[in-house]
Amino acid sequence: MLSVVCFFCFKVSLEEAEFYNITPLIKLIKDRIVERDSKATQQVPPKHVYRVLQCQEEELTQMVSTMSDGWKFEQMVNIGSSYSYGTEDQAEFLCVVSKELHTPGSGLGTGAEPQNLR
Repeated sequence: MLSVVCFFCFKVSLEEAEFYNITPLIKLIKDRIVERDSKATQQVPPKHVYRVLQCQEEELTQMVSTMSDGWKFEQMVNIGSSYSYGTEDQAEFLCVVSKELHTPGSGLGTGAEPQNLR
């Protein structure tokens, strides 16, 4: 709770300093915010978001090669198939991908959700 209060204290103080155009105070508050944020990102390990994608053998290469920036291939599991697709049997896979989300030290998160893979 204290970090939330400090966040709003900095924000309100910065708005007041900008309103009254107190340049040294604006610089000081911005420096303190940068210092606070850099400490927070060093102390909080990133969170991981995982997605499981189902695909067939012929789709596998394209899916992995077209993943968006930040998404990382973690694991592939062959789940086989009990279905017959025409004259060819295609293997089915579950692909596990992950993405790191960095959140500020306040514990509030950024509110940003991971983007789509494609």
